[in-house]
Formats: sequence, C-alpha cells, structure tokens
Amino acid sequence: MTIQLLIAAALAALVYSLLSRRLAGWPVTGPMIFLLLGWALSHRSGFDPHAAEPTLDVLAEVTLVIVLFADAAMIDGAQVRRLHIWPARMLVIGLPLAMLIGVLPGMALLSGWSIWEIALIAAILAPTDAALGQAVVTNAAVPGRVQRALVVESGLNDGFALPVVLMLGCIAVGGQHDFAQSNWAVFAGQQIGFGLLAGALIGGLGGLALGWARKAGLSLAPLEGVAVLAVAGLCFLGAHALGGNGFLSAFVGGMAYRATLGSPPEYLMEFMETEGALLVMATFLLAGIVLVPEALEHASLAHVALVLVSLLAVRPLAIWLSLGRTDAPASARLFMGWFGPRGLATLLFALMIVGDLPALNHGEEILMIATLAVFVSTVLHGISAAPFARWFGAELLGKRTGQGQFEGQKE
Repeated sequence: MTIQLLIAAALAALVYSLLSRRLAGWPVTGPMIFLLLGWALSHRSGFDPHAAEPTLDVLAEVTLVIVLFADAAMIDGAQVRRLHIWPARMLVIGLPLAMLIGVLPGMALLSGWSIWEIALIAAILAPTDAALGQAVVTNAAVPGRVQRALVVESGLNDGFALPVVLMLGCIAVGGQHDFAQSNWAVFAGQQIGFGLLAGALIGGLGGLALGWARKAGLSLAPLEGVAVLAVAGLCFLGAHALGGNGFLSAFVGGMAYRATLGSPPEYLMEFMETEGALLVMATFLLAGIVLVPEALEHASLAHVALVLVSLLAVRPLAIWLSLGRTDAPASARLFMGWFGPRGLATLLFALMIVGDLPALNHGEEILMIATLAVFVSTVLHGISAAPFARWFGAELLGKRTGQGQFEGQKE
C-alpha cells in the first residue's frame, strides 16, 4: 500500500467522523463512501490495485472473525427465542427460503453452472450486513420493534449461513471433480465439526475464565476487551489447528462466550462502534480498490440481472413468506424485506470459498457476482435508507391502533 493510499484513507475516515451526524440524514453511508473511494483510487494513474490484495486478504479475515464473534456475543439467544418472534422467523424460515428461492434465477441466468454452484452463490447472497443497515436501525423514525428485528437478524444470519456455504462449496467441488468425490464429505465434516467443537470449547472456557476473574477481582474492566479479542482469535486459530473452519468457530465461540459469561459484554459493543467500525470501513475501502474494478469490468447482463433479482425479489419474497401468520403488517414486511443489504458476509464468504476451494469451476465468477452484489446494494440501500426510513416509519407508527404494538416488550 502506498503512502498516498494511507493518507487518503485517513483523511476519509477523519472527514466522515467529523460529519457523521450531518451525514446520518443524507442518502450517504460510511460503507458507500469508502467503497466508492476505493473504486476511485483504483483508477489513479500508475496505481496497481492488485498490490493491495495481500492486505485485503488479511484484513478481511481479521474483520470477519471479530464481526462474527461480536455479533454472536452481543445477542441474547434465550431472549430472541422468548420475545422476538419476527427475527426468529426471519432467521429460521426466511434465510433458508432466500437460499432456496435464490436458486431459481440462478438456474435461468447462469448457463453451464452446476446446480451446486448455483446453490452456493444463492447461499452467499442470502446473509445481510448490520454495518450497511445502521442508517435504518439508528433512525428514530423507524419503530423500535422493526429496528430490533433487523439488528438481531443481520447479527446472526451470517453465522447461520456459514455452515451452508461451506457444505455447498464442498459438494460443488466433489460433484465436479471425480478425484474429490471421496474426500469432500470428510473435508466438510472436519470444517464444520471441528469448527463447532473449537468454538464451543474455547468460547465457553473464555467466558468462564473472565467471569471467574471478575468475581475474584483480578481483572481490570478497561482490559477485558483485550481478553475478548484474544478469545475470538483463539477460536479461529484453534479451529485451524484441528482442521476446522475458523470463521464458524468464531461465531459459535461468541455464542458460547455469552452463554457462560451470562451478561452482555458492554466493552465489546464499544469496540465495535469504534475500532470495529474502522476495520469495517478499511475492508470496504480495500474491496473498492481490489475487487470492484474487476467485477464491474467483467459484469455480464446475467450477473447484473441475478444481483437485481436477489435484492429486489428473492429476499423481499422470503421475508414476506417467513412473517406470514404473525402480527407484522404488510408495510413492515415490505420494509424489512427491502432492508437486507449485502455487505461484509457476502464479500468475505466469497473470498473464503475461492481461497479454500480453488477447484471450483466458476470460483472467480462467484467472487465477481458477490462483489457486484455488495457494490449495487451499498449504493441502492445507502441512497434509500434515510428517505425510506422516514416514509415507512410514519406508515408503521400510524398503523392500526398506534405504535404500542411495535414498541411493546412482548413480540
């Protein structure tokens, strides 16, 4: 990375942070700014975007580990099961439906692809990104119940989608290459099984250790955040040492950490709002530099159509169906169906699959489609976030008997 790139990134972060309150009401989001900035920087004369690839690979891995662990650790699973009917149905019914429905346009548009590769890209395009949805979930015009549903869903769906992405990637390779037929199931089993095992053990023990240190008066609160990052890193590294998937381990580790600690890690929330946000923005910047130019250059009409159908039809339909027979009004279902932006999970899952399974016939195309989806979603959801929040917020708050049905504790 050149000194000019670092200066540009630092200046962009400074300007965005200084103007963040004013920008919150505009059709502009942080991810949009940094992704477009990266794309603009990639066109500088004499600049080689591929020189930033190693940095993107490392940063992407670190960011995904922290985001997966933090998302899982900050959400109370028991509370979700008891109170939050909407996000529970969106995760348990809506996410699988999005993957299944997403296969249909893939079959029509991706000629020459195997059914398993089509299912794989559908699974990669299914999870949503909390970072891109901040403009909605922090907007006072949107009812609290709708905000909570989107926060819980986007916080957990990437972790739930990951085992499916891993399994489909392994089946796709095994189904296309005879030499791998006898090994793909073993590889998938190791990736998922050891990933679950490492995450549950390390995350659970980490939560117990921190809880014990607190009670014994051995730990300082300001340094507990360091312990959390260490546990997340150990989950990732421990799974790799066993032959499992480190990202799945990080997500499961976050859930086990929260379960054994028994309380929300407030310092983790503070970290994700500051240092974590910086990691996310840096990842979007490098993705704009390295991945977006090639994705836009080689995008075909079929790729563009698949992305648009995924954003405009597949998720909205899946969410609409998943919330059937609940008290969610039509306006709420439409609103939550649209605000499912594709971001880090989609991008990093594609990078992971292409890196771990080079034998995929259409691996590079999968990465380009995922990048195109993130680029289009960043722009469309960024532009529509503020005006749609005001428009639908007024509709949702005035629906039926008033805001009580959205703001109450029972869901």
